[in-house]
Amino acid sequence: MGGNLPSKAGDPATTIRKAVADIAAAGVTICAVSRLYRTPCFPAGAGPDFVNAALVAEGGMEPAAFLALLNRIEARYGRTRQARWAARTLDLDLIAAGQRVLPDAAVFAAWRDLPPEARARKAPQELILPHPRMHERAFVLIPLAEIAPHWRHPASGLTVLEMLDALDDAEKRGIEPL
Repeated sequence: MGGNLPSKAGDPATTIRKAVADIAAAGVTICAVSRLYRTPCFPAGAGPDFVNAALVAEGGMEPAAFLALLNRIEARYGRTRQARWAARTLDLDLIAAGQRVLPDAAVFAAWRDLPPEARARKAPQELILPHPRMHERAFVLIPLAEIAPHWRHPASGLTVLEMLDALDDAEKRGIEPL
């Protein structure tokens, strides 16, 4: 979860807290929520710093239905999708769904292995799980390590802590609890 622009609810931290309540109000069981973290904007210089967090949820929904719920909640707080990696009021990403690899291992691998120059231009039209870049993103792994450190990536076999440990220290720099 993240955001770096104010919404009708308030600043990004307030928006994230309200979005968590909205997820629970939709009948989803919130198992754990990390602290909020201040995270340097990605890509650098694209806007104000982000506030990020992670949550673990259960609800019996299929991943596509859960993502649709998350997208409706984003819209409630003014999320618009004008440009890739643009500033936003709220970003609710589905990072993983247990040990599922969706839509299949070959499609997941193709997106995971996408060359860096293509990443800014291409976006998948279908749900890819686990998120193909999660292992590269300290702003995902640091909050996730707080609440699910031993979750194991179904494709790589690495735990969240192992993925976080593999990141260069420069990737982790500047991410701090609020």
